[in-house]
Amino acid sequence: MKSKTIRRWSFIHTWTSLICTAFLLMLALTGLPLIFHHEIDHLLGDAPQVKQLPAGTPTLDLQQLVLAAQAHRPGEVMQYFGWDDDEPNAVLTIMAPTADTEPNSSHTFMLDARTGEAIDVPSANGGIMMVMLRLHVDMFAGLPGKLLLAFMGILFVLAIISGSVLYLPFMRRHDFATVRTDKSRRLRWLDLHNLIGVVTLTWALVVGVTGVISASADLIIAAWRAETLSAMIEPYRDAPPLTHLAPASDLLHIAAKAAPDMQPDFIAFPGTRFSSEHHYSVFMKGNTHLTSHLLTPVLIDASNLEVTAVAGRPWYMDAMGMSQPLHFGDYGGMPMKVLWAALDLLTIVVLGSGLYLWWVRRRAAKESAR
Repeated sequence: MKSKTIRRWSFIHTWTSLICTAFLLMLALTGLPLIFHHEIDHLLGDAPQVKQLPAGTPTLDLQQLVLAAQAHRPGEVMQYFGWDDDEPNAVLTIMAPTADTEPNSSHTFMLDARTGEAIDVPSANGGIMMVMLRLHVDMFAGLPGKLLLAFMGILFVLAIISGSVLYLPFMRRHDFATVRTDKSRRLRWLDLHNLIGVVTLTWALVVGVTGVISASADLIIAAWRAETLSAMIEPYRDAPPLTHLAPASDLLHIAAKAAPDMQPDFIAFPGTRFSSEHHYSVFMKGNTHLTSHLLTPVLIDASNLEVTAVAGRPWYMDAMGMSQPLHFGDYGGMPMKVLWAALDLLTIVVLGSGLYLWWVRRRAAKESAR
């Protein structure tokens, strides 16, 4: 590789790394507990506790759960119902003063599906894990924070690619994984920095790319609303406002007939950003571990419960759905979480050693200039 090309790649690697390192250290440190958020919630006592009832206790229908939720938080409106495979007897419930209230201002709790009893979810309403999540997702800055982190993720991907290009000439002169222990401390750390960077290369690219996609979620959802959802609700463009909502009791049965061989993931009530002013949106997911993150919306007229549309998924919504669990290692149970945590720690070492190497080189250049 020509020296001019090397200098160009070195410049890209140095400055992309320096600009994004502080943000990446924050993301790596906050991401580590988020990998084990279920386990930490249980350890801190923040996990919702569902009562033990006799097997076969019947569950309430959805309209009864709606009434129970409204009794728990009078004056607020329903936004979402959601289901978790790990807790089949509970329904995740999100309410807010208005249907279009932004997510960070909504209130999340669970309803016992058999009794309608409300169960607090501290970790979703300001607990320590929510603080970690907000720092990791948007730094408490909303959309500007997300876009800033997306930009930092792009710089991170460029730093990985440029670092790989720079490591190729070194590998031609030395055996793979060579660490020159007989050289100076700076060279030893340089070799370790390069070695760990290569070992974590694929993982870092996956986490970097999925992080950029996840940080762009608001833009992706806005595009979906402007294209797919807008086309689905076109016949209702000039429809008068709803004066009443049909009971939600049969929504799951109706959606199951419209999307067979799928199961419900969540329901968006009328007026929320995943629905329209005139529809219940039931998002159905696949039955396999892979397709369980790919959602198909079934739009149901909220006045008469007729199915008005079953939409295909645009590729960018599939990319978002696959990226978010992959980003946190949620695909393979505890072994994958442990692997993700180990690679996260190694990435922290890479970031820290990169700062050290830049500082040492900068100090040496100053001394040489004197």
